[in-house]
Amino acid sequence: MTARTPPATAVTGIGLVTAAGIGADATWQGVCAGRSAAARNPLLAGLPVDISCTVPGFSPREHVGRRSSLTHDRFIQLSITAAREAVADSGLDPKTWDGARVGVVVGCGLGGVATWETQHQRMLRQGPQAVSALLIPMLVPNMVAGHLAMDLRAKGPNLVTATACASGATAIGTALQLLRDGSCDVVIAGGGEAGVSPLMVTGFAQMGALSTRLDEPSAASRPFDADRDGFVIGEGSGMLVLEREADARARGAHVRAKVAGYGASADAHHMTAPDPEGTGVVQALRMALAAADVMPDEVEHVNAHGTSTPLNDAAEARALRKVLGQGAAVTSAKGVIGHTLGAAGAIEAALTVLTVEHGTVPPTANLQRLDPGIELDVVAGSPRRCGVEVAVTNSFGFGGQNAVLVLTAA
Repeated sequence: MTARTPPATAVTGIGLVTAAGIGADATWQGVCAGRSAAARNPLLAGLPVDISCTVPGFSPREHVGRRSSLTHDRFIQLSITAAREAVADSGLDPKTWDGARVGVVVGCGLGGVATWETQHQRMLRQGPQAVSALLIPMLVPNMVAGHLAMDLRAKGPNLVTATACASGATAIGTALQLLRDGSCDVVIAGGGEAGVSPLMVTGFAQMGALSTRLDEPSAASRPFDADRDGFVIGEGSGMLVLEREADARARGAHVRAKVAGYGASADAHHMTAPDPEGTGVVQALRMALAAADVMPDEVEHVNAHGTSTPLNDAAEARALRKVLGQGAAVTSAKGVIGHTLGAAGAIEAALTVLTVEHGTVPPTANLQRLDPGIELDVVAGSPRRCGVEVAVTNSFGFGGQNAVLVLTAA
């Protein structure tokens, strides 16, 4: 480690709520099984695309309580559930910690869109008096961090990052900075999104981003496959508890992995399409590796953004090949859990921690024939057992926003 390299940040807790299951163990098992959670959704009946990946069996009243089930939008409910799991996993107790030293940073791209749609319809049908007084606090994205702070007694910096589908990874990168500059001793960082709504799905469908393989939903999302035609929208939340490694070791915490580096960039190319050469991704990758003091040939695994869209997968593959070569085992979780938008980067960071911890790379679901233009070692079919000391996870968003995290073994 060079003198300029800041100390790594420890991951001491993980929480996950995805279409593969509620809880980190359920999600990990589902992703390793490689079975897509995509299915027809009655809420979307009659729309151009009517498939999605939704969290199975999620009862707001059971998971967040009766009051919050009525006053919080679903994206907040999912995030609270994941954050509580992460904090419990860390061994920290919100009743006894110094809340002024605990920060919350959450990535979210859309906010309470389901609430917005429901209340807008009420106004159109019943008039202004039918609109809930809770519309605004249920809708605005910053309330996810606000409610986490209230729920966990966290009184430190409280932020929401919005870099589209890179939001969750940006949140974790921001958390690193808060820990390194001494603003916090603990940060709950991650992402939450519940964008499976008629208007949002129609909007993505109209721009051609979604798969139209509607007769076979479970085969629709197929990252890096030659026949990919778009993503399947999903929902969920991923949360990490982050601490300075020295602090975590001092209290005897179980360090699950370390976040060693972060890089961010902008394509400055197009409002939705990636730079086809992946120039901005290359910049963010190199920045993250330099911050972690890691050489490209040391990277053994990449949890790719891998959306299953033709342009994105091709551009990401070019960037990875240029920086890392073909040595790293690559996977994408979106074939199983769909694209969770602003939560994706955090969910995939948590999955990368689990990959490092278990020494197992999950398969890329539905990858039957690798696109011949993608010159990467993409894991398919079944999980691959391999020791992983250094891993990278990529996240990209509309507007050309790129975020890359480097994670290392504990």
